[in-house]
Amino acid sequence: MAATPVSSILERIAAAGKSYEGDERGSRETLIDLGRDLVAALEIPSEFLQRSFWAEPALSAHCKLAVNVKLFQHLRDAGDAGLSLSSVADKTGVETSLLQRIMHHLNAMKLVTFSNGNFYATTLSNGLAEERYQQSIDFCYDVARPSFNGFPKFFKENGYKTPADLRTGPFQAAHKSDLAFFDWLVATPPHLAEFDAFMSAYRAGKPNWYDPGFYPVTERLVEGFEPNNNEVLLVDVGGGRGHDMSMFVAQHPQHPGKVVLQDREPVVASIADKERLPFECQAHDFYTPEPIKGARAYSLHSILHDWDDERGVKILENLKPALTPGYSRVLLNEIVLSEEHPTIAATSMDMMMLAHMSVRERTEADWKEIIEKAGLSFVKVYTYPGVAESVIEAELAEVSQP
Repeated sequence: MAATPVSSILERIAAAGKSYEGDERGSRETLIDLGRDLVAALEIPSEFLQRSFWAEPALSAHCKLAVNVKLFQHLRDAGDAGLSLSSVADKTGVETSLLQRIMHHLNAMKLVTFSNGNFYATTLSNGLAEERYQQSIDFCYDVARPSFNGFPKFFKENGYKTPADLRTGPFQAAHKSDLAFFDWLVATPPHLAEFDAFMSAYRAGKPNWYDPGFYPVTERLVEGFEPNNNEVLLVDVGGGRGHDMSMFVAQHPQHPGKVVLQDREPVVASIADKERLPFECQAHDFYTPEPIKGARAYSLHSILHDWDDERGVKILENLKPALTPGYSRVLLNEIVLSEEHPTIAATSMDMMMLAHMSVRERTEADWKEIIEKAGLSFVKVYTYPGVAESVIEAELAEVSQP
């Protein structure tokens, strides 16, 4: 296939730029993607090597160093006044000559700017100065990156096959452990906290599934709600400490019925001030039958992608006895990997799952297969421009009469 002409890419960038100025949904992400198209069309192999294997790994290392010495916070706090090299050195304790080289690279990579003898923060570096992103950098550099670096050796020794067990993947090889990923996190508390921060930061700045224009909450959940069938509107299965449910209630304060958060006993027990929450909490393991019968909807946010198909089917099967035919809905908030136009957000998460869990992200066909194996019926996929995750709606499959 012939390469896309640069002129065509530039025309699309101009059109996307107008959409961005008009605040159209997904236009920012489209511009970023087109920027990558332009680089791919213009970059020669030597430049690709320099960027991919020198510049970007060095940038990651510098970001980790920046966390250690609070570099981004110092630049943020300086504001429009900026900081001289010597001032940055004094505040961080980094040798001036070393710091100068690091700052030059951060400037070249557009993470900071330099003018009239001073270095200045950028919108991006100020964002990275937030605590959740500081911990995310620690997690990505110390936990995730070694797993990726070990890919070539691991797969060569493994016969270039997908790991068959979640305890024998690239993550275990990199960290010399026989623990599954989540068990390892629990055993290494600093990394558990970093992972929690990473997950909270992962979706930050993106619309949630219950926001306007994404999944039609009013049409599909509120309308048709039957309190006589069950007073529960929504059950968040495996919902952690309730981030999703708090945001759902805030977005839909007039919702009918109850909203219930479910997770394992230790997780629910760790939630403070439960009586003040705008939802109920219930201890439940999704590997056991769902105790709330006949709710309008059961939401599972990024649950099934942590498990292989067999376990995923089991989780869905445990919902089946609770579902009311023609009424209850199952909402899977998951990545639906496009085969024709995969996005970096989707494929990078797929690589994360391969590295750490020995599982995968799924295509629409994959989702249909796992849903139907569980005895449910695939209804529809709802998407939002620029958001990696979709809402996959399913319901109890109709049983044909003999």
